[in-house]
Order: sequence, then structure tokens, then C-alpha cells
Amino acid sequence: MSMNTFLKGRLKNTTLPKTHALLPLFEAVVNSIHSIEERGIDFEESYIRVDIIRSNQIALDLETGQKPEITGFKITDNGIGFDNNNYISFQTFDSDYKAEKGCRGIGRLLWLKAFEKVSVISIFKDSEGNHQKRTFDFEVENDVCNENLLSISEPLDLKTELSLIGFKKPYLKYSKKTAETIAKELLEHCLWYFIRGGGIPKITVNDGEDLQNLDTIFEEYMIESSFVEKIEHKEKEFNLIHVKLLTTSSRQHSIAYCAGNRVVKDENINGKIPGLYGALIGEDEKTFTYLGFITSEYLDESVRPERIGFNIQDESDGLFEDSDLSFKDIRTKMIEHISEYLSGYLIENKKKGRERVDNFVANRAPKYKSILNSISEDDLAVDPNINDKDLELTLHKYLFDIESKLLDDGHTLLSQETILEIDEYEAKLNDYLLKASDIKKSDLASYVSHRKVIIELLNKAIQKQSDGKYIREDFIHQLIMPMGKESQEIKSDDSNLWLVDERFAFHNYLASDKTLKSMPITDSTKTKEPDIMGLNVFDNPLLVNDGEELPLASIIVIEIKRPMRNDAKSGEEKDPIEQALKYLERVREGKVNTHSGRPIPESQNVPGFCYVLSDLTSSVKERCKLFGLKISYDKMGYFGYNDNYNAYIEVISFDKLVKAAKERNQAFFDKLGLSS
Repeated sequence: MSMNTFLKGRLKNTTLPKTHALLPLFEAVVNSIHSIEERGIDFEESYIRVDIIRSNQIALDLETGQKPEITGFKITDNGIGFDNNNYISFQTFDSDYKAEKGCRGIGRLLWLKAFEKVSVISIFKDSEGNHQKRTFDFEVENDVCNENLLSISEPLDLKTELSLIGFKKPYLKYSKKTAETIAKELLEHCLWYFIRGGGIPKITVNDGEDLQNLDTIFEEYMIESSFVEKIEHKEKEFNLIHVKLLTTSSRQHSIAYCAGNRVVKDENINGKIPGLYGALIGEDEKTFTYLGFITSEYLDESVRPERIGFNIQDESDGLFEDSDLSFKDIRTKMIEHISEYLSGYLIENKKKGRERVDNFVANRAPKYKSILNSISEDDLAVDPNINDKDLELTLHKYLFDIESKLLDDGHTLLSQETILEIDEYEAKLNDYLLKASDIKKSDLASYVSHRKVIIELLNKAIQKQSDGKYIREDFIHQLIMPMGKESQEIKSDDSNLWLVDERFAFHNYLASDKTLKSMPITDSTKTKEPDIMGLNVFDNPLLVNDGEELPLASIIVIEIKRPMRNDAKSGEEKDPIEQALKYLERVREGKVNTHSGRPIPESQNVPGFCYVLSDLTSSVKERCKLFGLKISYDKMGYFGYNDNYNAYIEVISFDKLVKAAKERNQAFFDKLGLSS
């Protein structure tokens, strides 16, 4: 006998995501629960047994130490079985025979989505009380086939065996693989039956010698009996069942939407309630995970046929927003009640979350200190285990929101269409200026914090690396100023020339690792590339004898060497001091222009400032002495003036570079509470 519809077409239009690979098995178990309920026997006398069927590749088992792959499942129960009514219902898609139990008459389609074949052996009583044995198969090509009905003269125990045969590879890949993990996932799917009251059959999952009892697993999960709360929202009634599960469960805090006595959809609510992170501590000091079950006639009516979702829009909008009920509406209302139910358990988590924020801001990100008072306590109740990166992103979002609101308030204040009373205007203005002051403090703190990070990076960069070598000069160069760029191509914050000298913040032109030929400040045709070359033209020109104004200017050259490099010797290619002076000479020979193109008269006399960043190795010290440079008072550098090149020369060791930068900024670090 065939199904009363086109089976292939129905299967094609039936959805079963691969991540729900075990849903056909779970549906079969739920059918067994209903069958036992329909028979009306005591749950103490009932059972449902799930046997995991594996391939016979014993060799694979011996070689890998793993069990052979799963090929199917056999579900055995002592329910009412496939009597005439149930059998006719089975052959009719969308049957409403068990509609009161939430059955939609298409669950059997899921079996053939994930398995090649279904085989049934059922011993039941007919309407006259006689025992009969019905067998049949269910296949894609042949629908219901191989049917056989046999009368049994001797009474036998009622029993139905339903075998799901030929686990399809795409679904097998996503399935749990052991009796324990399958049993736990089955319990989570059927958890509603365990907490609803009234009992449940004994359910076991068997894999050879490995036998898992769902009652035992449930006892390990459950921390106390559930509490039911009735909620009305937009003229719909809901039951919210609050459940506490021991943290031995793999579950996260979540809510489960149920329909027809089954869990259809669940959502993780970690972090959606302030302080709801990690395990919570109950009255008996046991840690627990929260789970809320939501039931409603509205959900029963709205469930999709495959029972993997609801025909409910995600959000309400338009003219009927106040009356339409969306998932967002339901979720928001349920979370509101869950938050109230858990409020006493969240106090400690909120406190720890706020402490995490305060410690992070105090020690790592003081730029956010001034805006903490503008963020609600609930928003500051972050996960205490949040990493620095995610916490930084969270606080940055709040800062952005506050800045956007401040900008909006400023425009509103300036464009008041109605004339405010002077007292009201002053109050609004003072409030605005107070918020603006906090933001500016945040900007300054961010600026100082950035300097702290750059100094720490430089300090790490000059140390010997794990491979015993020192880092290349390119990294230090990039840290001071991006390579291959000119000053107009980068933001001021992208350059850290303050590491060398704070005065470098004031310049007209800077070039990093660019050829002399490409620089607009000189007509030189040379292709040599200074590490960093700059020009500073002062605002006040010098009045010379003939009445012409000569722009005051200076040329800056910075050369960077690899930490601990000790091969300096005579010659431009090997002597960093000579190299810097030669760059200076070539710029002057090519004539010096302002960045805007105005020639600077007597450019050969424009003073030069040459800085060499290098560790004071023995060869570097020797070159410093040959150029007549004097050692600094702290013995960490050399300096002097060279008449031949009209240039001030300073050789700065990397240790001095870090030390001096720290000293110049230490007062700001201390003010912000940044440890040295």
C-alpha cells in the first residue's frame, strides 16, 4: 500500500539541516513516548530502548581503537504499537490523528531525509483484543512496502521495533558518535518531558556494553524542581518554566521555545541579561546553569511542520507594531521575567564584571575613565573573563555612542527653534560642556596611553629575540614613522617621531624611506634613500642686509641601525654618521625648497640636524670619537657640532631613546595611573 501523496516531492520540500542530524532519531523516541502514553500503562512498567547500529568493520576498530561508524538506530518500546488507527495515520501525510500531542503527521519524512530505509516490526492488540504482528518497510522509491499482518494465537508482550537503516553520509558527519553524547543530546531534546511532571518511560541508549540511562543523566543535570510562571503579553498567554541545571551539563544559559510537547528552538542568553555569565551559585553553593522553557497555544499554532522553527516574524513593524507579536517581543518579555527571577544570583557576577572594567581602565585603557559615569551599571556588568581585546571593543562602542549623542546634542543646542529662558539655556549649555569635557579627557588619555604602548613596543623590539638574534631596523623604523610615506600621506598620530625629539611634531615636510629625487624639498637627482628626512621652515623670516626676507629653515636627517650592530667603519655605506652627513650634503647641493615649492636662498647654509639611532657598540663609539663627538653625561649617547657640514650630530643609543621617552612622558603616565 502506498502513501496517499507523492513521497519524493514531499521529501524534496521537507527541510532537515545537517546540524540536526539526530532529529529523526529524537522524533522516533518522542513517537514512542506518545505510543506508551496512548497505551495508558504506568511509566514504571514502560521502556524505550535505543540501540546504536554500527558497521561490521571490526578490522577498522582494531586498527584505530575507535568503534566502527554508525549505520543506523533501532528504537524499541512497549507502547500501543501500529494498530489499525496508527497505521492508517502513518500512511497519511499531515494527519491530525495525534494533533493534541503536537504531532503534525510528517515526522516520518525526516527519517528518510537522513536514512535510506525504515523497517518496522510491531506487536499490538486489535480492536477485539487479539494480538497481531505487523511488519512493513518505508522507502523513498517504494513508499510503504513489504507489508505483512499476522495473527498471533499466543499472547505476547506488546512491542514495537523501528529501525532507521543506512545513515546517509552528509548527516552522519554531523552526528554525535558515542552513546554518552547521543544520550545527552536526546535528553536535552526531551528535557521537557522530564520536567513537565507526570513521569516518563525509562529511556536507555545502548552501544554494545555501553549503556546510558537518561534518568541517571537527568538526575546529574537537575538541581531543583522547576518553577512555572504564567505571563500574558499582547493578549497571548505563555508559561515560562524556570529550571536550574547543574553545571555538569554542557548547556549554556538558554531559553527553549516549545510546541506540541517538544523543544523546537532554543537560544543562548549568555550576556543578554546583565551578569548572566558562566555558572551561577545557588543557595546550597552548587553552581547551576539556567534553562527556561516557554510553552503557549500561540507557539503550538505557529510551529513549522518540520518542527525546527516557527512561522513568527522576527520583529514587528509598520502600522500593527503594537498589536503584532514577534519573536523579538516574546524574547524581550521572557528575558525581562528571567532577569527578575535570577536577580539574586546575578549580584556577585555584576560586581566581578564591574571590577574587571575598573581594573582594565585603570591599568590598560585610562582613556575610558572619564566616560564610565555615563555608562549604566548594567552595561558595565561584563563577563569577568572577557579578554582585553573584546573589552576594549565594548568600551570603544560606548565611547562612540556617547560622542555621537554629544554631537547631536550640540547641534540641537545651537539650532533651537524656540527661544529658551536664560536659566534653561545656561543649564543645557553647562550640561553639554560637562559631557564635552569628559570626552576631551578621554581623547587626552587615549593619546598618552598610545605613547605608553609605543614605548613598551620599542623597549621589547631592542631586546634579544627568542632565536638569539636582534630585530631588524625595519621594525624600529616602521614604529617611528611608516616607511615609503611622506608626511602629507599619514595622520599625525601614525608618526611617533616624538620618540626622538618632541620638536619633530612641528615640521613642514617629512619623508620616510623615499629617494632624494622624489622629494619636493630638493632638486637633487640622486636616488639615495635616507631613513627619515625632514624640513622645518619657521614662520618668522630673517631680514638680510639688502632688504630681502630669507626663510629660516633647518634640515633633519635620521638614520636607524639594527640593535647591537657592530660593523661601523669608514665609508658612507658602513658609517651611519657619515651616511647622514652625506644625505644632508646632497639635499643642499640640489638646492632646498619649501614644501610649497618656494626656493630657499643660500640653501647650502641651511643648518642640519643629524640623528643616528644605534646601540653604542665598540665600532660605533670609535666613529663617534673620530668625528669629535662628546659622550653625554649619562654615557648613553654622543653629541657635537661639525663645522664642515654646518650640522649638529647626535648619536642616541636605543636604551637612551627608551629612557628619555619614558622620562618625558612619566608625569602624564603617573597622572593617568599607568604603571611605569
